[in-house]
Amino acid sequence: MNLSLENRLAVVCGSTQGIGRASAHELASLGATIICLARNEESLQEVVGALPADYGQSHAYFVADFSTPDEVKAVAEKIADQYGKCDVLVNNTGGPPAGPALGAKPEDFLAAFNLHLISNHHLVQTLAPLMKKQVYGRIINVISTSVKIPIPGLGVSNTIRGAVANWSKTLSIELGCYGITVNNVLPGATSTQRLDSIIANKAAKSGKSTEEVEDEMHAEIPARRFAKPEETAAAIAFLASPAASYINGINLPVDGGRTGAL
Repeated sequence: MNLSLENRLAVVCGSTQGIGRASAHELASLGATIICLARNEESLQEVVGALPADYGQSHAYFVADFSTPDEVKAVAEKIADQYGKCDVLVNNTGGPPAGPALGAKPEDFLAAFNLHLISNHHLVQTLAPLMKKQVYGRIINVISTSVKIPIPGLGVSNTIRGAVANWSKTLSIELGCYGITVNNVLPGATSTQRLDSIIANKAAKSGKSTEEVEDEMHAEIPARRFAKPEETAAAIAFLASPAASYINGINLPVDGGRTGAL
């Protein structure tokens, strides 16, 4: 099975922590040259400096704030001009704040739409033409299991993640004939800073301890534990590889079996 990404260039968004950081590391270990995108330059420097380079790669980073889509577009254009290629794009951005949909303000939805779909779209519009030229491309969107079953208390996130999922499926149809696949990875509860925040919020609202909340969440997962970021990154790396060339337009849950739908 060909998992090699040697001589491939991968752009990984949100790569300073959690799933994004683990994905950058996993792709680099398979031979890809990594370009990390995030808003914190100090963290970017740290991540890039720690990436494997066993294949002689020269990893790099660009600073981009995904809440400002025009900034993301400008960075994408810089990457295209400077490198002239892109083989793998991992769209990954932290989710919107928790809360019920009914209580959300219209501007909350607009901000999330810009943060996720519009910024993703700028990256794809700029980098997909480079993939077309080489008849190889992997676009992987890290979203949420909420695209299958909405998660209570995440109204804005459920809405925007669903939009990204359908945007992705549409792109998979449009780009498949160019050797480009477009897939979604749907993480379940994963040990990241965002999960810590969700647990703390639930504990504060319920009056329970964080340990009690964690135990309740574990009980909902057949695997009885949270995922490690590296486990989700492994799925992303496989979809980025030549071995996944005929997998296109899917939603892949990496959730320990929690999602109650096929």
